[in-house]
Amino acid sequence: MPKFIFTYHGGEHPNKPEDGQKMMQDWKDWAESLGSVLINPGTPVGTTKILTKDGVSDEPPINPISGFSIIEADSMEFALELLKKCPHIHLIGGTLEVSEMMHMGDC
Repeated sequence: MPKFIFTYHGGEHPNKPEDGQKMMQDWKDWAESLGSVLINPGTPVGTTKILTKDGVSDEPPINPISGFSIIEADSMEFALELLKKCPHIHLIGGTLEVSEMMHMGDC
C-alpha cells in the first residue's frame, strides 16, 4: 500500500498555554482517529539550512516546515480525505503538503 508523507507549514501558534494544550489535545485526538494508517504520528523539526552547490545558506526558507508525519493509504485522493480534518489546518491556519513516497526497491 502506498505511503504518503505530509509536511506541516505555517499557521499561528497559540499565545496562551491553555490554548496550546487544547490544540495539542485536538491534534492527538485527530491522530488517534486515523488508527493504523498513521505510520509516523509526527516528527517536529528545528532549524533549517539550505544547501546548494554554492554552499550553505542561513536565510530562512520561503515555506519552512515545522514537522512531518507519514500515513499509508490506497491513493492520493484517500490520503487527502484523511488529512482534510487535520487540526493544523483548522486550528492554526497552517497548510499541509502531501507527497506520495516512492519505493526505491532493495538498494
